[in-house]
Amino acid sequence: MSSKEELQRATGESKVQTLEFRLGAFGAAVPLVFFVVWAISISVLQLSSEVGLVLGAVLGLTLGLLFCKSKWADYAQGLFDGLAQPIGVIAMVAWFYAGMFAQVLQVGGLVEGLVWVGSVTGLEGGLFVALTFLLAATFSTAVGTGYGTTVAFCTLMFPAGIAVGADPVMLFAAILAGAVFGDNLAPVSDTTIVSATTQDADVPGVVRSRFKYSIVAAVPTIILFAVFGGANNTVQTDQAAMDAMIDSTNPGGLIMLIPFAIVLFLALRGHHLLTSLTWGIGSAIVLVVFLDANKFSEIISFNPDSDTIVEGALIDGITGYVNMAVLILLIVASAYILKLGGTMDAITKGLIKWIKNSIRRAELAIWGIVALLNSAITINTAAEIAAAPFVKELGEKYKIHRYRRANMLDAVTSALGYIFPWGAPVLLGWSTISMMQEKEYSWLPVVQPTEVFPFVFQGWFLVIVMLIAALTSWGLRYEGKNGEELKEEPKE
Repeated sequence: MSSKEELQRATGESKVQTLEFRLGAFGAAVPLVFFVVWAISISVLQLSSEVGLVLGAVLGLTLGLLFCKSKWADYAQGLFDGLAQPIGVIAMVAWFYAGMFAQVLQVGGLVEGLVWVGSVTGLEGGLFVALTFLLAATFSTAVGTGYGTTVAFCTLMFPAGIAVGADPVMLFAAILAGAVFGDNLAPVSDTTIVSATTQDADVPGVVRSRFKYSIVAAVPTIILFAVFGGANNTVQTDQAAMDAMIDSTNPGGLIMLIPFAIVLFLALRGHHLLTSLTWGIGSAIVLVVFLDANKFSEIISFNPDSDTIVEGALIDGITGYVNMAVLILLIVASAYILKLGGTMDAITKGLIKWIKNSIRRAELAIWGIVALLNSAITINTAAEIAAAPFVKELGEKYKIHRYRRANMLDAVTSALGYIFPWGAPVLLGWSTISMMQEKEYSWLPVVQPTEVFPFVFQGWFLVIVMLIAALTSWGLRYEGKNGEELKEEPKE
């Protein structure tokens, strides 16, 4: 290698164009295939964690090195080129801001405020379950984190619902369904950000275009929860337990809907996501300090005796996404290796042979790829990152508009991520409820992941809605030369 080539590699200016693998296109897929098998295995064994998934991704990339017939230095450079892809970096930074925003809202008492709304309505049984879905959907749309919604509502709404006669399985399903709604629709959601950026689309336009799909799925979801959400046998508890639930709520927290509204308004007006979130974080901090200055230490404080030194909502919002950020960068790199090794070209050519000139088959292929990867990978954003290049490749080939591609990618991803028993948010909710039963409410029933997955109605309906959209071309728009939406396929 010449000194010039060494300098280019050191500075990252050299980019590898192709790589050759043993077993051809399949050899290039080894890193991602290994990761998928690893993810399924640790999920079935109930050992899934973000750090464990990071290890699986690293091992997969290392295994890919052994299958590479090109120079190992070229493989390494291709790996670093993949890590530097803007897709992963943009998503990572946006998550940090979204995480900080979510944590500050929680410090301000937004969850307690939403729970108070439910507690004063007097709704019981199925109506309480339906209300829980609506509140969880509102909260997840506000903060853009389905995982945070799952934890918060399993902690507060689940015990309250059991106390007023809600069916435990349906109540848990309603929380997950609400998380699906916000994860799919929120402008600050990680899946919204990834689906838009990977398809070169703007977030506000994507959100406006997908609203109809979310609502079509949400209407029957509310009805089913209201009708079937009541428990056949009300769980017995005492009045003191119910009073404790009411005492934990606070209507003052509803004022934190103001920062939520600011973020939504700015994002939908076309402002950059980081601009919108910065205003949201700033306004939320001002409100928290104005209402209770003592709470500023919960936003940020310094503790020399802690492992992180810096504590509070802002640092929690960042650290909560560090493992995910590393994982996503590794998944992006694995997908880039697929491209360099010709795997994506081989798959795309095979699909094109089946698709031929059928737009319907093209969209069915997109739907199928996204569903398959999300069925295997337990973290929905990671699966979305893996599927995104295929969606973009096929979508551009058949001139499907970038909003439509982003919607196909995000809806199926958001839905399936909260359905399967081995999915991270399902296991997260289950573990939260189990911990509460052990430490706080001995009378609380624990719902197993295998019990809840058939009833996450918002998720199932979203999957079905997008399948019907692919089969019937409902909502289909083509892309013109300047990126405009067209109802008719553009001529060559």
